[in-house]
Amino acid sequence: MKTTLKPLIALASLALLAAGCASSSSKFYTLNATATAVSPADAHYTVAVGPVLIPAEVDRPQFTVQVAPNRVALDEFNRWAAPLNDNIASVVAANLSALLGTPRVTATALANFNADYQVSLNLQRFESVPGKSVTVAAIWVVKPAHGLAVSGQTVAEEPVADASYEALAAAHSQALAKVSGDIAAAIRTAASGS
Repeated sequence: MKTTLKPLIALASLALLAAGCASSSSKFYTLNATATAVSPADAHYTVAVGPVLIPAEVDRPQFTVQVAPNRVALDEFNRWAAPLNDNIASVVAANLSALLGTPRVTATALANFNADYQVSLNLQRFESVPGKSVTVAAIWVVKPAHGLAVSGQTVAEEPVADASYEALAAAHSQALAKVSGDIAAAIRTAASGS
């Protein structure tokens, strides 16, 4: 009798474990453009954003959160809806469109789209501390079609409204708006000098 109970107990335990796992569902997040136009002037140049390089530890679908100075955790149930570098490129492009007053900004390669300015980004940090803050540190390069490239670095730290992953994504969006603002200023300076 004891030998028939063991398989039944094991089967029941597996069923309970599977039911517990099935009740958790993944949530997906995206970044969004938050920059607002600073002037109504319409720019007459085109901008292409990309490539965007991100740190290896965040180059994955799962949220990577900082839990200690030298330790991170991956959350299997809170994920980015798209590859993070693509989402960042799209958000920076949308921010630049608003800040520069031109719809002629893209984050994807388009046929017959010869950009006046090419923007590339290398994110050194993309840190998320739930309930506290996010930090984005980016080295960026603005390369005009004709002339010398201009580079800069932006470090943006934003507070997080609460301990949710949605708040982390929103804070990262705000940090990327600051990065975009510095890039837009460099493009405007280059455009005024040409």
